[in-house]
Amino acid sequence: MSNAFKIGFCVLLAIGAFAFGCLFYTNYNRLMNDSGQPSPSSPDVPALETKKNSGGAQGYARLMTYGGLFFVSLVGLGFFLGREVSQFFGGRVLRGLYNDEGEGMQNPEYDIAEQEWADGNYLEAIRLMREYLQKNPREQHAAIRIAEIYEKDLNNPLAAALEYEEVLKHKLPAERWGWAAIHLCNLYFKLVQTDKAVALLRRIDTEYAETAAANKARKRLALYDSGATEGLIEESPHTNEKPASGRS
Repeated sequence: MSNAFKIGFCVLLAIGAFAFGCLFYTNYNRLMNDSGQPSPSSPDVPALETKKNSGGAQGYARLMTYGGLFFVSLVGLGFFLGREVSQFFGGRVLRGLYNDEGEGMQNPEYDIAEQEWADGNYLEAIRLMREYLQKNPREQHAAIRIAEIYEKDLNNPLAAALEYEEVLKHKLPAERWGWAAIHLCNLYFKLVQTDKAVALLRRIDTEYAETAAANKARKRLALYDSGATEGLIEESPHTNEKPASGRS
């Protein structure tokens, strides 16, 4: 849902609540004024009595209609605004808890681990990243880096798959979860665990349908359903590029 549509829908609900509220108030005052006037008691004006009773019934019907529409518009506006506010602040909290892209990270412990990786000390880098992850369990980018090192540098797709499986147990932003799942599908295909790969692709398509990862998953599923064997595995580059030589 685009922001323009959200704003337009919110404005429409606000206008509706205001308009129906005004109509309700106007009709309520009119009915109260009419009910306060003495009704003619002469038997010579029965048609006037009937007409007034009919008009009163119609007035109450309009009053109930406007009141109902006012209530629905007001509740809808409150629900919509509450949902948008909760999503906004929820997104800010998630971004604060999960550095899913690894941007802006200036933690000396993590930098040391990355430097060990850059120097080719892969197992030591993994050890330091695990220590960092134990102290900062919400920063799952470190777990993803461990999986990448296992896959790319240590050529151990099974260990990498186990790492990604742990990553996917955490609550991550939809796009980040989806791409981690796509990488895990690559590993499943490499390990000839096709059933797991296909099941995970279908989960991405179903539960994260609006993400870019879901588009990738649908393309893989189309290849698989067509019986193709090529294109199911795509190599993924490292998040970090190794320096040309030595320490930077």
